[in-house]
Amino acid sequence: MSLAASSDSLLDLAKRRTPADRERLLLAIVDLCDAGEAAPAHEVAAVQDLLSSIFMQLVVEAERDIRRRLAEKLAAADWAPPALVNVLALDEIEIARPIIAASPVLKEHNLVRLLVEATIEHQIEVARRPNLGGVVVAAILRQAEPAVLTALAGNPTAELTDADMRQLVAAARRVAALRLPLSRHPKLTSDLAMQLYVWVGQAVRHALAERFRLDSPALEKALAESLREAHGAVATDSEGVVIIARDGEREEMERRLIDKLHDAGQLRPGYLLRALREGRLTLFATALARLGRFDTSHVRRALDSDRPELLALACAAVGIDRSVFPTILQSVRELNAGRPSGGAEGARRAAGAFGPVSPLVAGAAFRQAAGAA
Repeated sequence: MSLAASSDSLLDLAKRRTPADRERLLLAIVDLCDAGEAAPAHEVAAVQDLLSSIFMQLVVEAERDIRRRLAEKLAAADWAPPALVNVLALDEIEIARPIIAASPVLKEHNLVRLLVEATIEHQIEVARRPNLGGVVVAAILRQAEPAVLTALAGNPTAELTDADMRQLVAAARRVAALRLPLSRHPKLTSDLAMQLYVWVGQAVRHALAERFRLDSPALEKALAESLREAHGAVATDSEGVVIIARDGEREEMERRLIDKLHDAGQLRPGYLLRALREGRLTLFATALARLGRFDTSHVRRALDSDRPELLALACAAVGIDRSVFPTILQSVRELNAGRPSGGAEGARRAAGAFGPVSPLVAGAAFRQAAGAA
């Protein structure tokens, strides 16, 4: 069939609404995409125009399956109509994902537009795009959206300069999710590893020390700097060497800080996220215990258990929203060597702790479960 005949037939199908006609339209569009891949140069423009005419006519009402199949077919096509590709890139994320990930038609200004106009899910896919250019990287760093920064840190092919890496490592102080992907990034330097070392959990510290052969005096200096920033001036010996506070002293300092915030009426659930972003797990545990009037040992038991639903109950009891809890769980696991364990199934069980019950009931359930654990 000639292209002109195909055009008339497809445009006619596009106006019909029966399931059988919709299936025929889907198959015809797939065939047209295959034809576009093999078409000689002088016919590509005609195929582009036909695809655009069909799809733009259906853009509002086209079935999801047609849009999804079209996105999959056009994801790697360098001949695809730019207007059509950009419409698909702004579609719901399951349709847009292959286009954002691979389409050679999407240029840097198109990707920057997605960062401004599209959802967080679309922005994350942009940050994951292979061989991401410097213009888009700069736009991501300017926006500083934690989830998008984390996706960028996990993209080893992105065009990151030394300054970009320094900016990401600096952001890791408040965004705990950045720390693990940054620790594995091929462009991480030993100097930046020293800075990152201060904010990560024990397992990641060990990996950094092995990878960069970090020496003990340098590590102690980095930890001392972290303590100075967290708690103000610290004691020094007669030679001016910083003396790092012992764990018991640090916990007592954090307990006094939480008590002061509570007495001033400034200790709120949002402080839990802040503590985790700063990499201060013991501060998080102390604040959670104070907010919920829990036994501190019960909170620690929940953090080290294989039942993340215990932590979920405690968070529900102090007013943490269900939508926020996955971020808390991920941050705690990164700071606590993967605990509370339980993997994805444990996270699913934990979501069930945010049921239709009051904070008082959630708190009572936490005390009973943690006490018996």
